[in-house]
Amino acid sequence: MQIKSFDLAWIVVKDFKQAVKFYTETVGLKLLKVSEEYGWAELQGHHDGAMLGIATESAENPLKAGKNACITFTVEDIEEAKESLHKKGAKFLGDIHEVPGHVRLLTGVDADGNHFQLAQLLD
Repeated sequence: MQIKSFDLAWIVVKDFKQAVKFYTETVGLKLLKVSEEYGWAELQGHHDGAMLGIATESAENPLKAGKNACITFTVEDIEEAKESLHKKGAKFLGDIHEVPGHVRLLTGVDADGNHFQLAQLLD
C-alpha cells in the first residue's frame, strides 16, 4: 500500500464555535466548510495545502478534546507570528526552539488543550 497524499488532520473540541473562531480569527486560517448540525468544520491556510478539521466532542466519537493531533502552521517570521497571536490571546508552551539550519519551532495550545506548532523554515 502507498499513501496517495496527506490532506487533512483533525482535532476534537468541546466548544465548536469557540474553536472555529480561534482558528479563523486568532490563527488566521480560512473557513472552507462548516456544519453546525454535525459539529464539523474544515479550514485551510491562505496558500492552500492540507486542511484542518474540527469535530465536536460527542458520545459517538471515541476521541476526546485535547487528546489528539498537533497541527503545524508554517510561517515566514516566527517572532512576528508569536507576537501577533499573543496579542490575540494565544498561549504558548515554552520558548522558540531552533533546529540549526533547518527550522525554528514554537508550540501553542488552544482552549481545549489541543497543541499547535508554529514553524519557520530556515534556508
